[in-house]
Amino acid sequence: MLDFLGDLKRTHMCGELRASDAGSKVVLMGWVNRRRDLGNIIFLDLRDRSGITQVVVTADAGAEVHDKANAVRSEFVLAVIGHVKLRDAGTINKNISTGEVEVVADELRLLNDCKTLPFSPSDSVLANEEVRLKYRYIDLRRPDLQRNIQLRHKVSIAIREHLNAQGFYEIETPFMTRSTPEGARDYLVPSRVYPGEFYALPQSPQLFKQILMISGFDKYFQIVRCFRDEDLRADRQPEFTQIDLEISFARPEMVFHTVEGFLKAAFSTIGVDLQTPFPQMSYDQAIRLYGIDKPDLRLPCMADVRHAFTSENLEALHIDAELPVVAIVIPKVGEPTRKERDEIKTMFGERKDAKVFEDIKRLEKSFPEAAAKVREIAKPNAEDLLVVVAGAKRTEPATASKARQQAHAVHSAAGQLRLALGQKYAERHGAFKQGNFRLLWVTDFPMFEWDEAEGRWNAAHHPFTSPHDEDMDKLESDPGAVRSLAYDVVLNGTELGSGSIRIHRQDIQSKIFKAMGMSPEEQQARFGFFLEALQYGTPPHGGIALGLDRIVMILAGADSLREVIPFPKTAKAVDLMVDAPTPVSERQLKELGIAVVEKKDV
Repeated sequence: MLDFLGDLKRTHMCGELRASDAGSKVVLMGWVNRRRDLGNIIFLDLRDRSGITQVVVTADAGAEVHDKANAVRSEFVLAVIGHVKLRDAGTINKNISTGEVEVVADELRLLNDCKTLPFSPSDSVLANEEVRLKYRYIDLRRPDLQRNIQLRHKVSIAIREHLNAQGFYEIETPFMTRSTPEGARDYLVPSRVYPGEFYALPQSPQLFKQILMISGFDKYFQIVRCFRDEDLRADRQPEFTQIDLEISFARPEMVFHTVEGFLKAAFSTIGVDLQTPFPQMSYDQAIRLYGIDKPDLRLPCMADVRHAFTSENLEALHIDAELPVVAIVIPKVGEPTRKERDEIKTMFGERKDAKVFEDIKRLEKSFPEAAAKVREIAKPNAEDLLVVVAGAKRTEPATASKARQQAHAVHSAAGQLRLALGQKYAERHGAFKQGNFRLLWVTDFPMFEWDEAEGRWNAAHHPFTSPHDEDMDKLESDPGAVRSLAYDVVLNGTELGSGSIRIHRQDIQSKIFKAMGMSPEEQQARFGFFLEALQYGTPPHGGIALGLDRIVMILAGADSLREVIPFPKTAKAVDLMVDAPTPVSERQLKELGIAVVEKKDV
C-alpha cells in the first residue's frame, strides 16, 4: 500500500548531513539506491541528486516501519522521518560525504514503487547505450550523469553572469524563420495557414543577431538551441546549444577578450584557472606547423626540414623539391619495434601525394648529413620518436593554385599522422591526460573554398564574414587568395567556436555574393531583407558562437556529447525514449497539404 506525502516537508537533501547534525530530527526524501537486510536491522541507502545517506531501520521502530523497509526494493521512492546518529568509528564510510552519520528511521512513507529495472543506476558496468537512451529517465539518475548535468548548469550560470557584468543583453531570437542554408540541411516546419510554404528551424541566429546590431543593442548574447539536419558524430547532435554573441564597433581583439573572460569563468567551475590571453596563430601557420586548422598544442609542432636535404638527396628519395618536407616528434615513445614501424606505415596509408620515412636510423645510413640536419632542426630528445613526411615526386608541373593544394595535402597528411601517433602513444607521453587544457585562437582563414562539384567558390565560414580590407581588390581577380576576418577558438584539437567580423556595408555584401556566383536575383530571393537592412545605418560589428555541449563535454572528461545532454538523439538522429521521429496521421498531413511519397534511390 502506497502512502501519500500529505503536508510532510523535506528538511535536508540526502547529501547534506554531517557530524554536526547528530541528534537532529530530519525528514529525507529520495530513491532507494541499495537495500541490505541483516534480519532485525535493514540498511537503506537513500539517494537524491545531492548524494546518499544511510538509513537504518531497527526493530525499535516498530513492526509497521520494519515491514515497509522489508518490502522496498531498488528505486522505490521513500520519505524517511528519523534522527541523525554518529556512526561507530569502524563503520565510517569515507567514500561519501555523509559517511560519518546515519539516520535511524522512526517512520517510513512509501511514496511510489518501481517496476523491475532494465538496468540499475547504481550498476558499475553500464548497460548498452540504446537501452540507456530508451530509459533515459533511469540513466539520468546515475551519479556521473547527475554530475554532468549539474556541471552544465554551473557553466551556463557562470557564462551568463560574466556576460551580464560586461554589459551584454540576453535577447531571444526566433525558432521559426525562413530557410537560408548555411552549409547543412535545414529542418523544415510546414505552415498550415500557408499550404506549400515552410518555416525553417535556425542553424544559428546569425542574421538576427546582426539585425540586433543594426537595431542599436550594442552587445547581445544568447544561450540558444540550434538545429542542423546533418550526419552525426560523437561531437555532433541534430539539435545543440551554443553560446552566441555579437558586439557593435568590434575588432577581433574585443571578441577574443570577451570569450577568454567567459571561458575563464566557465573553467573555474571545475577549479581550473585558465591563463589569458590565449596564443594566436594564422590559418597558414596552423596548416604549416600542425597540418590542421584546429591544432592540438599538447604535442610538439611539426618542423620544416626540406632544407636539410640536397637536391640530389631529394631526387634519390623521390621527394618533390617544391613540396613540404616536415618532421614529426612524439615525446617519450622510446625506440619503436619493427612491428610498430610497420604500424606507422599502415597509419599513414597508401598515398600518391606524400610518403613517410618512419625509420630515421635507416635514413641516416644512406643520408647521414641530411638526417643530422633533420635532428638539428626538429630537436628530438633521445627517447622521442622522429618521423619524416614529404611530398611525393610529381609527374607534371602544376599551376600556382594547384601547387598550393598539393602543399596543403602534404601538411594535412603529416598532421593526421601526428595526431594518430599522439593517440597511439598517449600513455607514454602523457600529454593527453585530463586537465591539460591548451587553448588558442586561429585567425585569417581563407575567405572562400572551391567547390569542384558545383564549379564555384563557397564561403569558407559563412557569406557574412568580412574580408581583410587589403584583400578587397582580389574578390574578383583572385578569390582564393582573399583572407577573411574569421577566427576560431580551439581547445586541445577541438574547435570550441567560430566567429568573424561581419560585413556591415551593402555594397561589399553584394560583392561577396557575386564572388560566390550568386546572381542579383538570387541575392534578392534569399537575402533581400538583409541586404535592405544593411542600408539603414549598420555599424561595424562582429561576434562568435561556441558550442556549450562541447565545452561541458571536455570539462566533464566525457567521450560523447550524449553524456552531457539530458535528452540526446542516437547517431541516427532518433530519440529512443519518446520514439521520434514518427509518422503522423493522414488528417494532419491533409491539413498541411503534404503528401508522403516513397523515397527512391537516385
